[in-house]
Amino acid sequence: MAPQHRIYASFFLFAVTTGALMARLPDIQTHFDISEGQLGLTMIGMAIGSLIALTFGPPVVERLGFRKTALVTVLGPSVLFATIPWLPAAPAMFAVLFFAGLLAGALEINLNVEIDRLEMQSGKRYMNRAHGFWSVGFFVTALFGAMIRQSGISAGLHMGLVALIVVAVGGSLLFRATEAPRPLRLEGEASHKFAFPNMGLLPLCLIGFAAFLVEGAGIDWSAIYMRNVFAVEPIVGGMGLTLFAFFMAVGRLTADPVVARFGPRHVAMVMLGAASLGALLVGLAQTPETALFGFALMGAGCSAVYPLAVSAAAQRTDRPAAVNVAAIGQVSFVVFFLAPPLLGFVAEFLGIRMSYLICLPLLLAGLWASSFALGTNKVEAPHGMPPEPLGPNG
Repeated sequence: MAPQHRIYASFFLFAVTTGALMARLPDIQTHFDISEGQLGLTMIGMAIGSLIALTFGPPVVERLGFRKTALVTVLGPSVLFATIPWLPAAPAMFAVLFFAGLLAGALEINLNVEIDRLEMQSGKRYMNRAHGFWSVGFFVTALFGAMIRQSGISAGLHMGLVALIVVAVGGSLLFRATEAPRPLRLEGEASHKFAFPNMGLLPLCLIGFAAFLVEGAGIDWSAIYMRNVFAVEPIVGGMGLTLFAFFMAVGRLTADPVVARFGPRHVAMVMLGAASLGALLVGLAQTPETALFGFALMGAGCSAVYPLAVSAAAQRTDRPAAVNVAAIGQVSFVVFFLAPPLLGFVAEFLGIRMSYLICLPLLLAGLWASSFALGTNKVEAPHGMPPEPLGPNG
């Protein structure tokens, strides 16, 4: 098996793991008898763990190497998530999610660094395709998760079977994995562990924030929204997550030629416009069909916006490209991991519809920023750009 194929499989398997957890969130909420706000607070455990790993994990990942890190971080979360339906209380879930977040953050570093090395070694691009496999994996598990919930299989059995599959398949694929040679970097290229955005970068941060907020709202809360608002059957309730993941995958896998033809500015504005319309439809929907159409628009709308913002950041000339890319990437991680749990508090105190309507101001701000902060010509993703984080929020 080619090295990049093992990475594709790792993205796919991690998506299957996280997708199973997201699909069963309504059952987990019922099991612990907690509100949306309490569920959001519980899920912050994963955010905290991921951010700690992203901040302090690179030396550990470098020391362990790709194969050992991949084995632990791809297989470990599936085992941890499988214990959640058997836990006695939400605080225990918080602790499990914290440790799963540590592994997810390390996985984020490990897979993306290895992709970067493979790209430098081969001269080919694998980043977009790899994250396309994450989206495809999430769609597949969301679709089957809805069917499994409809069949009446318990969350414990469902997630236990997922863990067995991930451990068996992932273990066999990664046990003999090899590592790409470490490239020689320019002096100072990797010296920026954290970089604050300057004023010129703030519009691009707005664009990334908008995409991340929509992604978190669609993935984390769609199944609970469909249950609470329309009291639909599990198979229908899971279709919100399924459609979101499907159109997000389609958008990521097909965006490159569209950007090449129409330019990043126009593509981002159309996508954020679609995401805004989708969030509005979900927030005001009077029928399940309208809400499902809204989730599809949200998935397509947030699919390829963040890479366009990072590409524009790398092309700025006010600071070295590495500094600007690090700034937008690392600051966006904070929004990505913390915003979706905070939407749970909005759902509890203002209603779950407001969790989607409250996204509109930031979406409109991102749409406004796209009108002047992105270029009109074809923009290639910068080599080694940090891709989207892969926590349980997607």
